[in-house]
Amino acid sequence: MLVSALVGAADLNPLDTVAALADKIPFVHLPSGLSPLDRAVLFQIRLPRVVLCALVGGLLSMAGAGYQGVFRNPLVDSGLLGASAGAGLGATLAIVYFGAVGPGAIPPAAFLGSLGGVAVAYLTGAAASRRTGFGDGVATLLLAGIAVGFFFTAVQTLVLQRSAEQDVQTVYNWLLGSLSGATWQQVVSILPYATVSIVVVLLHGRHLDVLAVGDEEARALGMRPATVRLIVVAACALATASAVAFSGLIGFVGIIVPHMARRLGGPGYRSVLPLSLLGGAGFLVLADTLARTVLSPAELPIGVVTAVVGAPAFVWILRSTQGGRT
Repeated sequence: MLVSALVGAADLNPLDTVAALADKIPFVHLPSGLSPLDRAVLFQIRLPRVVLCALVGGLLSMAGAGYQGVFRNPLVDSGLLGASAGAGLGATLAIVYFGAVGPGAIPPAAFLGSLGGVAVAYLTGAAASRRTGFGDGVATLLLAGIAVGFFFTAVQTLVLQRSAEQDVQTVYNWLLGSLSGATWQQVVSILPYATVSIVVVLLHGRHLDVLAVGDEEARALGMRPATVRLIVVAACALATASAVAFSGLIGFVGIIVPHMARRLGGPGYRSVLPLSLLGGAGFLVLADTLARTVLSPAELPIGVVTAVVGAPAFVWILRSTQGGRT
């Protein structure tokens, strides 16, 4: 985060920048040679983007790790259960039909769309599981999420086909992910949802470790697997929805970083979840730094950078999990 605050299109003096940042620490007073314009660039443009990026990356990565624990599948990510597709559909509807309201309509529409997608998928999966009695419901829920995702994507495509070219371009720019317009107001808006989801998921790390041995064993230990699964899915859905509402769709963060966390801290979710939270924040800040500096002063969509880095890493993960090892 410090490196990202020092790097950008505006040429800020590194020592003066560090002094200006340190001056904000309580009981620390350091003189800084930054001009008023440079201070505005640092504190009103660059720093809120770094903080928001860290929050988004941490939430996506932690949600991915939580979903992997719920579904006992290391190849699950934070966009599962229709979260990404619902956010994409919500943002598309806001851009096409409520464009007169302005860009401020996109985050709440994406947030509600993401939560709606997860709710539909969960209710559909739960109903199908009760009707068919298929296993412990995990596979049914996973299939329901895939089906809901395809349906929402199809509706989004239909809306785009009937839209103006300018609206289509705006939608695709949002889908590729960007944090270029980050503000302190957005940081404040995401903090309550981030705090609730982080606390709930981290408190259920031990429960996810128990779920890993199977539902029957979990019940024998006095745990209610269905209740734990619902709570963790709801918290992860809240984390994903709040993240994509302000960043757009950013892939690979929720699947790559948890694997790195497992290699650092072992398979236990009491260590995987906090490491994923911190690792995801650092990973996305690094990706955003590359996105805004590689072609400076132009910017790459951050989703493109995470895909370029994440796709080879995903292939490596597939090779390293041969024989069922994670």
